[in-house]
Amino acid sequence: MSRPIIAILRGLTPSDAAATGRALIDAGIDKIEVPLNSPDPMDSIGLMAREFGDHALIGAGTVLTTEQVDAVAGFGGKLIVSPNCDAQVISHTHQLGLESWPGIFTPTEAFAALKAGATGLKLFPGTLAGPAGLSALRAVLPIGTQVYAVGGAGPENFGEWIKASADGFGIGSALFKPGMAVSEVADRAARIVAAYDKAAG
Repeated sequence: MSRPIIAILRGLTPSDAAATGRALIDAGIDKIEVPLNSPDPMDSIGLMAREFGDHALIGAGTVLTTEQVDAVAGFGGKLIVSPNCDAQVISHTHQLGLESWPGIFTPTEAFAALKAGATGLKLFPGTLAGPAGLSALRAVLPIGTQVYAVGGAGPENFGEWIKASADGFGIGSALFKPGMAVSEVADRAARIVAAYDKAAG
């Protein structure tokens, strides 16, 4: 069963990519992004895309330019996540048939992202908006708009965010930190999935 959770593997190295990806997918997290400010991110993305691309959504985070979108696509990535709302990046991603999840914080950014072809919206930083901020934003968004909370959303408050209409989450350091043993990532992933299932129940 797939959950609406994107694993953010900032700092992942290619040598750990396959084992980490497998641990996440086995736990029930099958949307994975490697931020482009990680070591050799394209190698990690390419490796996981080849290994898991037929049953998981693999791609990049911190994508800031159309050239980076092209590079991710060239390595088999199909998920493009950005910290910001750049209409060119979103439109280009959409034209290539990849999923586009830009960071937004205001209604202006949200509507600009949707107009450019965003698959869904990444409310970032979630810790500043809070569930109340999402509730206020939701009142004006088109029905059916997918919004994932990123930053400040996790197992301890999934319920509050879901009540405020969050469709999903991006989870970073609560799930993965550079140098962490794969067994620890697997354990954290299992706990996060269990917390999500309970909150979404």
